[in-house]
Amino acid sequence: MNNRRISIFSGFLLIYNILVILFGAFVRATGSGAGCGAHWPLCNGDFIPRPEQVETIIEFTHRVTSGFSLVFVLILFVMVFRSLNKGNPIRKAAFFSLFFTITEALVGAGLVLFELVAGNTSGIRAYSVSIHLINTYLLLGSIVFVFVWSTFGVPLQKKDHSKLFYFLTYGLILLLLILGASGAITALGDTLFPSESFASGLALDLDPTAHFLIRLRVYHPFVAVITGVGLGLYLRYAKKKIHSRHGKLGLDLLTGFYLAQLILGGLNVVLLAPIWMQIVHLFVADSIWILFLVVLNDLLYHFNLSSLPQTEPSNP
Repeated sequence: MNNRRISIFSGFLLIYNILVILFGAFVRATGSGAGCGAHWPLCNGDFIPRPEQVETIIEFTHRVTSGFSLVFVLILFVMVFRSLNKGNPIRKAAFFSLFFTITEALVGAGLVLFELVAGNTSGIRAYSVSIHLINTYLLLGSIVFVFVWSTFGVPLQKKDHSKLFYFLTYGLILLLLILGASGAITALGDTLFPSESFASGLALDLDPTAHFLIRLRVYHPFVAVITGVGLGLYLRYAKKKIHSRHGKLGLDLLTGFYLAQLILGGLNVVLLAPIWMQIVHLFVADSIWILFLVVLNDLLYHFNLSSLPQTEPSNP
């Protein structure tokens, strides 16, 4: 059963990409982004660099694991386009998985080549990490749809909803992307300007003469609360409309993960953003995005469950 193979492999690819993303956060938090110098795709001018510094080992390892991500998504792309008929929406999701993997690599290359890593505190770096985060979310979303549609059935048609529903849906997607981008900028500020204590950190956040990356940190909690309110209202509506087992499970997990994320965000501030907490915080943020897409998918579409055993190959 081809869809089962696609489901298993896309599930693996989703987990693998999350691990690569978390390791990328470790690279940023440890200041290892310049470990290979301003060279890409080579590392310090070599295909396989000499491990003279731990930062070089960390950055090179990240590049290797990211390279495997591209290989794996290419395998998924070929698997989908050889196995599924033209017009199958899984094909479109697989295409975007490959597209956003390539753009993810290009953004990462730009960060290195323009030296927007390590101790760089420029505004362009802040914009770049925001773009990087948004691209990451779009990449994860594409793989999520490959996995969900190959596991639970492809969408047949959209369900009937009011214009207000779609307005709120697009608004909430925008809020989640802004929340992720502001979180990336906040994490960058925590890395480049670590606080000595909670009180001193709060004082710097409110100091109009402080670096803009420090002053921007204060906005992230407000965005998180506003997004939480919007998500809560959205989930109340979703509970009345979702009846599938995986949809209901997604609702329960999404609610729990967002509440946990608010608590983790507070702990992250109190503990002065240690590296392990930043990585946990990012993992939960990625999980919230994935679970939201699962819920949204169930809200939007009717599904063709008979599509699951599809095996007839066709040309792209």
